[in-house]
Amino acid sequence: MLSSPACSPFRLPPTRGGARRRSATAAAGTITMRDRSKNRKPTQRGRYLSTEAIQAVQSLKRAALRGGSAPSAAAAVEPKLRRLLKADMVAVFRELAAQGEALLALQVFEEIRKEHWYKPRLLWYVDLVTVLASKGLRSEVDKACSYLKREQLEPDTEGFNLLLKALLDAGFTQLALDCFRLMKLWDSDPDRVTYATLIKGLESLGKMELCAGIRLEAENDYGSLDFLDEVETKEACGSSS
Repeated sequence: MLSSPACSPFRLPPTRGGARRRSATAAAGTITMRDRSKNRKPTQRGRYLSTEAIQAVQSLKRAALRGGSAPSAAAAVEPKLRRLLKADMVAVFRELAAQGEALLALQVFEEIRKEHWYKPRLLWYVDLVTVLASKGLRSEVDKACSYLKREQLEPDTEGFNLLLKALLDAGFTQLALDCFRLMKLWDSDPDRVTYATLIKGLESLGKMELCAGIRLEAENDYGSLDFLDEVETKEACGSSS
């Protein structure tokens, strides 16, 4: 009868040296991972500013504190602002808008419009109108919308939807309707979100007669208003996710 491998006379018992070698080999094969999260740079909410842009933002805010008004603040740092590259200048404007510096954002935007490379973008107007409207700056919102009416923009239904919401959320009813007409003029066809935004916004402000007119337009375009419930459901799902 064959003996078992453990009791085979041809098998040498393991030595302590072999055990040590196996232990060392196992230890050498163990890989340790360093926590890379310690080396990650902090995120900047989707806005990555150059050193020059950061300095310009800080200079504008300091000048505003010293000068007491946005125009005088912008004049104090205008040379620094004009030396910025296009991307940096736009980044300064959007950062000021995101920080709620409404008057400074307007001043920088007006400087951007003077640049030779300026080509209007509706989302810049959305940023500007949103921050101005959130501060209740009616005359400044009027000014921004007057600039918008003089522009020549590509069709952008989604951008107009954001603009309409910003205006209605701040209670600027007539300006919202003006932008709705402008939207059609520039071949940005209103979609279901457009009509849902207008109808719900006007209803919340108690503008029922104006809302009735928008409802009629929506029915002419879509045949019924059944889509209003669909838009509300999508918005609810989006806010809960």
